[in-house]
Amino acid sequence: MWKKIFSGMQKNDDASDKSYLDELVQDQLPQHVAIIMDGNGRWATGQGLIRTAGHKAGVKTLKRIVKTCTALGMNALTVYAFSTENWKRPHAEVDFLMNLFSEYLAKEIDEMDQDNVKIDFIGRTWELSKGLQKQIADARHRTRDNTGVKFTVAVNYGGQDELLRMVQELAAQSQRGMIKPEEITAEMIEAQLDTYGLPPVDLVIRTSGDMRLSNFLLWQTAYAEFWFTDINWPDFTPEDFGRALYEYCRRDRRFGGLSKK
Repeated sequence: MWKKIFSGMQKNDDASDKSYLDELVQDQLPQHVAIIMDGNGRWATGQGLIRTAGHKAGVKTLKRIVKTCTALGMNALTVYAFSTENWKRPHAEVDFLMNLFSEYLAKEIDEMDQDNVKIDFIGRTWELSKGLQKQIADARHRTRDNTGVKFTVAVNYGGQDELLRMVQELAAQSQRGMIKPEEITAEMIEAQLDTYGLPPVDLVIRTSGDMRLSNFLLWQTAYAEFWFTDINWPDFTPEDFGRALYEYCRRDRRFGGLSKK
């Protein structure tokens, strides 16, 4: 199966195709991968196209990566599609992105359902248009019983906003006498986060060269591994994804303890 998925992968300085595929074993793969899909606009500019063309190309890349996660039997994939700060972009681009989200759901939901993908959305989705909110609700309902990859789309999402909402909710519970401040646990915090029910993020991938979280999953990435690439998102292939997984599998994750190697 691995060779079929990653056929055509180019050799790199760290390993040949064969050694890479030999070492990429399922029980070593990350349980939860988060991707900051950056570089759509830069890709379009480099192609002499308008920025929206980059977003369209990025959607095709996303489909390929979700398919790859399904083929690998991975547990969870979360992608950063639209941040709370992205509203600062030109209105025309924002409108285009919202329409693109709607088109993506309309065109891909059947295939994702057939692939046993369970789709969810995090962020301030209640601030989106009524039509998009309905599509989100319908997609959640339709795939709620699927047991394949948990595919989560962060839209109108910000990590600081998520933490603020969590603090406000726990403070309100404390004010009502439901809990005492000293009784608050990490588990109670996680229960108020948008990602409740998902495992912690094991691997964060960011494309297009920047090396920062950009307000993405601040709590959930506390002990995540990071993998950065200069490749713009539309050019990011399943083979590039495979290399990120391979590099992850080679790392020694200590979680504050000593190395076991």
